[in-house]
Amino acid sequence: MNEELAERAIKDGHEVTFIVAGYPGCRKEEVVNGYRVIRVGNRFSVYIYAGLYYLKHLRHWPDLIIEEINTIPFLTQLYAPRRKRLLFIYQLAREVWFHELPSSLRLLSSVGYLIEPMYLYLLNDNVALTESASTQKDLMRFGFLKKNVSIIPPGTTIRPIISLDQAKKNAHPTILSLGAIRSMKQTLHQIEAFEIIKASLPKARLIVAGSASSEYGQKVLKYISQSPYKEDIEFRGPVDDLEKKGLMQKAHVILVSSIKEGWGLIITEANSQGTPAVVYNVDGLRDAVRHSETGILTAENSPMGLARGVIDLLQGSTNYRRLQENALMWSKTLNFDESYKEFKKHLVV
Repeated sequence: MNEELAERAIKDGHEVTFIVAGYPGCRKEEVVNGYRVIRVGNRFSVYIYAGLYYLKHLRHWPDLIIEEINTIPFLTQLYAPRRKRLLFIYQLAREVWFHELPSSLRLLSSVGYLIEPMYLYLLNDNVALTESASTQKDLMRFGFLKKNVSIIPPGTTIRPIISLDQAKKNAHPTILSLGAIRSMKQTLHQIEAFEIIKASLPKARLIVAGSASSEYGQKVLKYISQSPYKEDIEFRGPVDDLEKKGLMQKAHVILVSSIKEGWGLIITEANSQGTPAVVYNVDGLRDAVRHSETGILTAENSPMGLARGVIDLLQGSTNYRRLQENALMWSKTLNFDESYKEFKKHLVV
């Protein structure tokens, strides 16, 4: 989202500079679509080197600092205390620490879990931007005032289909699992749900697309290989945007079972291709789905809950076509132009 907002801000006459982490072989500085990109350190050391770069080169330049917090803060107010500042926080990640780090680093997970409230209380007098009411409520738990937390609707780079006639579904009920196969996504729950679904929808098929390079990903692949329904489960691996769009158009439903999200962008992307979602009723996902209008929030966050949601959607009382139409219509209102309308309100210095 930040690049899309930056491009629109530049068109409005603003100057934008990003300070981001570097990577092997990267350009240390370049101009991309009108904004300047400075790369320092790596994904871990960037938090230190960004501050040092700012103090050396930029301390007298910005009228506004936007600090994007993804698990770890830059704490810009410690070295730029008198600058106007916005915090961009997609989601809080306390629970995620215990899913994303291996068990051998359990102590580090505990440290991350304990530190998040501390830095949030340190930052809670700032204005914050986020994507969902769930994250807004989360921030208020740590002292942020509701009036200081603005919700910016998300956008997607995938162009929505014009009408449902463009969404040619597969002949057999097709369930889609899409995205990196990671512990916090609980992909294994989706495989287990599919095995339950087969009793009611014997012709159903499951497509799993995403990187399985992690230890958890390998665990999921092993489970698939031993499933009694392995012949009806297709693992695609990582897919590009064109293939992802095609999978979304042909699938009947997408499953999302994360422990929490900032929004659940994959849901909006699938909606834009005429595909409703069945998702866990957790932060972020409950914002991206309007229950029984654009998709289904599970009654219980378990494989059985997912299975019951899919069965109800595909052969139960829920009007599938109505949910398709509502989901597609809603996805068309979630775009970066609308995101920028809210964002630009905060660009007045």
